[in-house]
Amino acid sequence: MTRTRRGYIARRCRTKMRLFASKFRGAHPILIRTIIQEKIRALLSAHRDRDRQKRNFRRLWVTRINAVIRENMVSYNYSRLINNLYKRQLLLNRQILAQIAILNMNYLHMISNEIKKISILRGIHRNVLHGIPPRRNYGKVE
Repeated sequence: MTRTRRGYIARRCRTKMRLFASKFRGAHPILIRTIIQEKIRALLSAHRDRDRQKRNFRRLWVTRINAVIRENMVSYNYSRLINNLYKRQLLLNRQILAQIAILNMNYLHMISNEIKKISILRGIHRNVLHGIPPRRNYGKVE
C-alpha cells in the first residue's frame, strides 16, 4: 500500500493543539501525544472546577451572612433568616445578602429585624385565631 501524504490538514490540527498547550511546561507543549493528554486533562479539570467554584462561592456567602447575623443576635441564625425570607417572598439571593453584610451590616440587621417582627406578629395572630395558648417553659430552668 502506498504512503499517502496528508498535507496541511494534520499540520493544521497539530498547530491548533500546540497553540492550546503553549503555556504548559516541560515536554507537554512540544510532543503531540502529551499535548493531547494534557488538553483532555485540562478541559476535564475546567469542567469539574466550574461546579466546584459555584459551590465554594455559595459556602462563602452563607458563612458571611451567618457571621453577621449571629454577631447581632445570639438566638437568630442564617437558616431562620432564609426561612423567613422565603415566607415573606422577598427576592434577595445569597450573593446580594452577603454583599449587604460586607458593605453595610446595619442594613442586614434592619432587614432581619423587620422580618423577625413580622414573623412574631403573624405567629401571635395565628395562635390567637386558632385558640393556641402561649408557650410555657415547664421544667426548664431560666
